[in-house]
Amino acid sequence: MRHRKAGRQLRRTSEQKLSLLRNLASSLIVSESIETTEAKAKELRPFVEKLVTKARTGTLHARRLAGRHIQQRAVADKLFQEIGPRFATRNGGYTRILKTGHRKGDGAEMARIEFCQD
Repeated sequence: MRHRKAGRQLRRTSEQKLSLLRNLASSLIVSESIETTEAKAKELRPFVEKLVTKARTGTLHARRLAGRHIQQRAVADKLFQEIGPRFATRNGGYTRILKTGHRKGDGAEMARIEFCQD
């Protein structure tokens, strides 16, 4: 039974899932829009929005907390210098998910996750 087990498993162990989310978050921060499966996009959304909320404050403590998940220095700099200040006046809802149809190979539902233009 899966009582009180929140989130999707994505057919991965917890370590693999965390690594996947970290890599997807880094890719999203760098390119500001990525296309992935709908389930991965829905799992990525709260992960990234928590990072952006930390980046809005811009403190050293917030940078260290975000550094747990974003380990490339250039990606963290972009998060704190560009993306965080962009959403300084917005209270949540920094990303949006747009469904893009089915993948040709296996028919998986695909979606584009991107930062909202503020």
